[in-house]
Amino acid sequence: MDARLRELGERVLAGGEVTPDEALYLLELRGPDVIHLVAYANEIRARFVGDRVDLCSIINARSGNCSEDCAFCAQSAHHAAGAPVYPLLDADAILAKARAMEAAGARRFDLVTAGYGFTEDDPDFRRILDLYRLLRRETRLELCACLGHLTPGAARALAEAGVTRYNHNLETARSFFPRICTTHTYEDRVATVRAAKEAGMEVCCGGIIGLGETPAQRVELAFALKELDVDSVPLNILNPRPGTPLEGVPPLSPEEILKTFAMFRFVLPRKVIRYAAGREVHLGPLQPLGLLAGLNGMLIGGYLTTPGQEVEQDLAMVAALGFSW
Repeated sequence: MDARLRELGERVLAGGEVTPDEALYLLELRGPDVIHLVAYANEIRARFVGDRVDLCSIINARSGNCSEDCAFCAQSAHHAAGAPVYPLLDADAILAKARAMEAAGARRFDLVTAGYGFTEDDPDFRRILDLYRLLRRETRLELCACLGHLTPGAARALAEAGVTRYNHNLETARSFFPRICTTHTYEDRVATVRAAKEAGMEVCCGGIIGLGETPAQRVELAFALKELDVDSVPLNILNPRPGTPLEGVPPLSPEEILKTFAMFRFVLPRKVIRYAAGREVHLGPLQPLGLLAGLNGMLIGGYLTTPGQEVEQDLAMVAALGFSW
């Protein structure tokens, strides 16, 4: 085994930390040392967060015609990706999906809306608050929200309505962000994360790998999340959508994906690090290795504009590894 990997792994297991340069070293490992890296990440995960996999589900509650130009997103009005366009779903549709996901084993449920974001006087936002009050009465799910940029007042209103966790990804490293979005800034995203925390909500904040960023920029993202002290880190793998500017981006190899998962676990040993979109496409039958590379959360029941694998397959995979949910 690589001696430096052993030193870094034992340091983190003992409660220590790695530096950005050391995290980048982990991404440079090759050959058999990749398996050793994955094994250390798995041991770090077991020691600090245990064997329980945190399952959550989302619903695309308002789709398409988004004003923002995020280069990966099929819902942007700037791209011709053909994503569905519809207004805010009614309460019956949202409650039906929530109940189905709760019965399937999800612990959390997240309403996701396309668009820049909300202020507290937006009519759709007032409807969304009513939807969360309904979900709080009718289910036992922990409630999450992914509604774009928030004013401090809107963040407080969500918390008062029963939302316990807010999802707002940084998407990528600060240094790479201008190549991904020009209609808002990285600082706008950080401001929303801070508003959610100040309102008393936990924060689910991660990003997408495989956008064309360098390994060093993946490390930069991991340390930005560490600095913000977020609670849950969803890691998406770009599944390029036809009609978006990134449709031709070459895919990451499974080895590179697994090394990235492991690196995030070394940097964030005590956080929920969550499988998100793209895993089925890029890892296929290797998906169990993601959970052995340090992940301890999963998004189940499909994504915003693409389906996932069947929930039963996900639960069987978790059970086969000896994990609970």
